[in-house]
Amino acid sequence: MATKTPRRYVQHLNYLYLRTNLIFNSQLFLSMDLAGNTFWEFKDALNANRLRRIVNYNPTTHYSDIQISPQWHQWLRQTRPTAPSIQEQQADLVRQAQLKHLARLADERWASKPSFLDKPKEQPSPATVPRDPGGYAGQTEPGEREGVRNAVGTPAEVGEKVRKENPWKRQRGGAGEEWQPEAWTPGPVKR
Repeated sequence: MATKTPRRYVQHLNYLYLRTNLIFNSQLFLSMDLAGNTFWEFKDALNANRLRRIVNYNPTTHYSDIQISPQWHQWLRQTRPTAPSIQEQQADLVRQAQLKHLARLADERWASKPSFLDKPKEQPSPATVPRDPGGYAGQTEPGEREGVRNAVGTPAEVGEKVRKENPWKRQRGGAGEEWQPEAWTPGPVKR
């Protein structure tokens, strides 16, 4: 068993004394968290059915650095009937450390994947020049009767197909087709 320094031993005895529910104690010391904050209960003058719960922050900690665990918040708000134990608080710290480690690993995996927002990598340009310029012959346009014929038809035939009327086209001239809102002019005031 680790030996306690005299100051810590006296502080421990003081907290044990404060935990005793004596008649003259107006406040009952309940427990202490891992950061050194103390939690107290006392009878509320306005609501006699329920004890009031408060926290006294560690005096050595700056107000902006104070953090209260969710278990203690639940106890302070009366949603939890019993105060959290030291073992429960330590298990919560271990859980938070594991969660931070898993989040760091997920961030690393996410950063290793390419993003669509990144600038695309340079791609090689397509080969437009033949590798063997000696065997290259210029291409000529085929005549009207030779070469490949259009599978759709002549340009006149294609135009006829386009000009056919669409049977699903809506008829124009409905009541609301040409309607435009008018400018608002206020009428005379009725008194």
